[in-house]
Amino acid sequence: MTTAQSVPLPRSTPSQKGVDAAGISAFIDSVAERSGVELHSLMVLKSDSVVAEGWWAPYTAQRPGLVYSISKTFTATALAFAVAEGLVDLDATVLSYFPELDADVTDRRAREMKIRHVAAMASGHLEETLGAAELDETGNIIRGFLRIPPDEEPGSVFAYNQPCTLALSLIIQRTSGSGLLDYLRPRLFEPLGVHEPMGWLKDGEDREIGYSGFFTTTETLAKLGLLYLNGGVWQGRQVLPEGWAELASQVHVATPDEEKPDSARGYGFQLWRSRHGFRADGAFGQFVLVLPEQDAVVAITSQSPDTQSLLDAVWEHLVPALQKSGTVDDDEALAARLAGLSLPLVTERGEATFAEGRFEPVDVAQVSSIYAGTGASEARDVTELDIRPGGPTGWELVIGDGGVDVIASLAPAGWVTTGVVATQTTPARDGREGLRIDIVFLETPHGLVLELDTVGMKYGAVWETDPLHPLPLAELRRP
Repeated sequence: MTTAQSVPLPRSTPSQKGVDAAGISAFIDSVAERSGVELHSLMVLKSDSVVAEGWWAPYTAQRPGLVYSISKTFTATALAFAVAEGLVDLDATVLSYFPELDADVTDRRAREMKIRHVAAMASGHLEETLGAAELDETGNIIRGFLRIPPDEEPGSVFAYNQPCTLALSLIIQRTSGSGLLDYLRPRLFEPLGVHEPMGWLKDGEDREIGYSGFFTTTETLAKLGLLYLNGGVWQGRQVLPEGWAELASQVHVATPDEEKPDSARGYGFQLWRSRHGFRADGAFGQFVLVLPEQDAVVAITSQSPDTQSLLDAVWEHLVPALQKSGTVDDDEALAARLAGLSLPLVTERGEATFAEGRFEPVDVAQVSSIYAGTGASEARDVTELDIRPGGPTGWELVIGDGGVDVIASLAPAGWVTTGVVATQTTPARDGREGLRIDIVFLETPHGLVLELDTVGMKYGAVWETDPLHPLPLAELRRP
């Protein structure tokens, strides 16, 4: 049986589409200088064509990655089809889809909460309820959610609230009789020519969680943005139900209390309004930016705790670049630069020597102090470490967390990829004896830093950014 291949988006050059390549290069310069911003991929579309694209090695175009809360926009897209097919009614109550909970939910506001309210993060609660909902004595998070009395009338106030999207996800799966991916595949992905490996994290009952956990490529993110930019039309075919793109991207609830300027513009159906256009937005800087005034889409994956700074750079450099044509010479310079992108070396590369043997854990607080001011957090679950001969480079790093070991190849120069992890090895910082090993979990935004004392045979570990899903190390990948 022949496996269908994904259909790529059309490609063009910046100047052919009236885009200034020098402005895109200035954007790359700008983000490189910003603390708390680390790009992993960039795809810029203008007038339905890709005009610039790049991946920072060891990340690659073909590998799917965890997009965190962009998952919510895919869930809302599934909602669009479910509404059009009569499976879900935006004006029905959430409780009506869980009749087995009717006797357990007594609060009036909770009983009156509608599908359109949770689609807009307007359940009436004033804060995130996931932690409290998870404490429900039956283990049913939706029961826990519906038993938390809303603070205000549903539809009147905004609070970013994971159980809102979880409710949508479970309702779609319940009414359609299939998982979210299976439901979306013939309705969304196949019409967009997406036939790549994807995955979605599931709960203990084998149901996609909806609010996070989706793994896909940058190009699929770009296709989703282009679909919404064009009102749900794809190559002349109405793929999204007519009117959904406009409905989902308009403001359904105000967000005046959000501190970031690009989060205070209002919220649609699992989409944020921005200073320019609207966006799907995932933790650590996963973005699909839809820019109707510029007839453009920007897809970004990254490890960026300072997401507002990243958006600031887009508005400062990319938006102007999308509105003026550059030169062919600038096109060529940008293309060469994009072809050679790599995550920066954290330390100067030098000769690294490997010591074989077991490394006992060092006090994590001591290691964390080494990286003070970098935003690194204490690593969890790294309980055992070994360097041993083996693998294609001659040396292997074995990381244990009590489950399945993670094995990576080591080399004294550049990035080396082994399965879903990549490593970069440099001498220890500040003249100490030992090694620093940067480990990238390639199907997530996250990097882990190991500091090895090869004299004392000790190690310490810190995450550059802490994964939000508490998975074993070996499961930090597409399911």
